[in-house]
Amino acid sequence: MTPRTRAVVDAATAAFPRLGTEVVDAVEARRQLAARPPAPVDPIPVAAVKDSIVRGDDGTDVPVRIYTPHAAGPLPVVMFCHGGGFVICGIDSHDQFCREMANHTAAVVVSVEYRRAPEHRFPAAAEDAYAVLRWIAATAAEFGGDPARIAVAGDSAGGNLAAVAALMARDRGEPAVAAQVLMYPMLDPTRSSTSYRDNAQGYFVTDDHLRWYWDQYLGGSERTDPYAAPLLADPAGLPPAHVATAEFDPLRDEGEAYANRLAAAGVPVEVHRYDGMFHGFMTMGDALPETAVANGRAFAALRRAFGDTEETT
Repeated sequence: MTPRTRAVVDAATAAFPRLGTEVVDAVEARRQLAARPPAPVDPIPVAAVKDSIVRGDDGTDVPVRIYTPHAAGPLPVVMFCHGGGFVICGIDSHDQFCREMANHTAAVVVSVEYRRAPEHRFPAAAEDAYAVLRWIAATAAEFGGDPARIAVAGDSAGGNLAAVAALMARDRGEPAVAAQVLMYPMLDPTRSSTSYRDNAQGYFVTDDHLRWYWDQYLGGSERTDPYAAPLLADPAGLPPAHVATAEFDPLRDEGEAYANRLAAAGVPVEVHRYDGMFHGFMTMGDALPETAVANGRAFAALRRAFGDTEETT
């Protein structure tokens, strides 16, 4: 890890609640994060941003934010699920990243404000993500989208939900998903891989954080349900995948194991490990040059899935 990367890790660690140890109440964790002064940032320009509501099958209202780039439609659509351990973060925390994704993929991005744990445990967030995916397929034409070109994407816990939405779409017969982009996804609640031991502490997101996140999300639920633990799912017939992992991330090995399982099942997959990087680096804007490289590859994978090989800005 370079001195510059170490400085970013240390700054992020100092500003983050000590989840799973000193801070174990989800409401208090959110309060502490909300109390931090936001970094000054100019929103990345896009053609349009609109907040809307999706009605889930159980009557739940799921807020979404729709980002439309400057491009001629109908446009492909990416459903994006934010990270935050199923407990923290939201549409606002990932606003800049979604703007960047929309511009660089020439796709409409629909960011999902799924229900969070522990107030709403598994499978609430997963069902919310799938409900939005179905809504996109049914209504894409109303916001300039192409229902024949839909992908799912997410980081960390959002990577779990993106993977699960793809699983549900396969298992339930709709809708068709063109690709899945999984950024250091949470896939295995057993936390038993070598990277959990090697990177347990000292690299921003810790084993304590992840243990606490899984406990909030699953509680006493069965932890072998593939819609909670996609690493245990049958990967046959899933859409092509782009998986990004980070060298100094407890989640590194499970992301790579999932990519290997997809490949063994005949699913087209590309996996990139970013040496020297840590969990969360892909949504840190201009803090690190590696962020642009990783995001550029992920966005290129989406463009290829949508049949577009030209770079967009």
